Amino acid sequence: MTSRLRVSTLAALVALSLAAVPAAAQDASADAPRTSWGAPDLNGVWDFRTLTPFERPEELADRAFWTEEEAAQFEANRLAAFEVRDTIEPADGVGNYNQFWFDPGDSVSETNQTSLVIDPPNGRVPPLNATAQAKLDAEMKAREGTNRHEPTPGGWVEDLGSGMFAVRCILGFNSGPPMTPGGYNQNVQVVQTPDHVVLLNEMVHSARIVPLDGRPHLTDDVRQWMGDSRGYWDGDTLVVETKNFLRETSFRRGVTTSALHLIERFTRVSEGTLMYEVTVEDPNAWDRPWTYRIPMVQSEYPMYEYACHEGNYGLENILAGAVEKARLAEEEAAGR
Repeated sequence: MTSRLRVSTLAALVALSLAAVPAAAQDASADAPRTSWGAPDLNGVWDFRTLTPFERPEELADRAFWTEEEAAQFEANRLAAFEVRDTIEPADGVGNYNQFWFDPGDSVSETNQTSLVIDPPNGRVPPLNATAQAKLDAEMKAREGTNRHEPTPGGWVEDLGSGMFAVRCILGFNSGPPMTPGGYNQNVQVVQTPDHVVLLNEMVHSARIVPLDGRPHLTDDVRQWMGDSRGYWDGDTLVVETKNFLRETSFRRGVTTSALHLIERFTRVSEGTLMYEVTVEDPNAWDRPWTYRIPMVQSEYPMYEYACHEGNYGLENILAGAVEKARLAEEEAAGR
């Protein structure tokens, strides 16, 4: 990692804040740049790649932070595992990515936190409630024998596998909302004015235009794929509240519902770091809210267009293959 001294200092500050208030937003740095109208300057391209696990490994129990030596060893182990993967063919051969295409980063988050989840204190996502777990179990049973991008038998309109949003270029698998590290193209560009903020994700080029002028949310009967976002400043932290989702999103592989409610916090904690903290609430999925935090790093590079469906023949092949698979199943059932 670069500048281990800076990392140690930031980790210490985060540890102190977590000890005081587990899910509190970070204080903005006095040295962080400001806009011409005096607000913290959040403009730029922010990279949220990290080797930090989303959930804390169970063997670490309640340990919220690594030491510098432990963080370095974890990084080395993860990178060595990636090198091994590069020498192994994908399990299902043709049609899958190898490690070359993935971009997980090369370091843990600069805070040295042992998981992105910070609340509950064990660093683990709360278990699904009984209703959500039963629904997930039923979906898994219905999808036995199909891969991630195949439609569930009979599910031609509403379902195209657990990766349906990404395959159809509706929602990126890491762009949310809320944003989560994973795969590749893990960048968000923030464009800021006095009364709006735009959050443009690289993955599937989705943009949320967030008003800051105090207008109310849309009525409950107006629902959108990425929800309805409204923002305000809490001191030097931009708070974005999002609700009124149309249905599940790509977040957590589709376990959320239209009742999903997000509180995202963006704080410029240093010249090169934008702290992103999210509190997730969906009573149809979990019995309690939970929170995770990602230190986003400013990128020196521009963000290029992700042309999701340009030259894409995969969707046609997926559907054609599913039709053929269904035909063969019918023939087998008929004894032909």
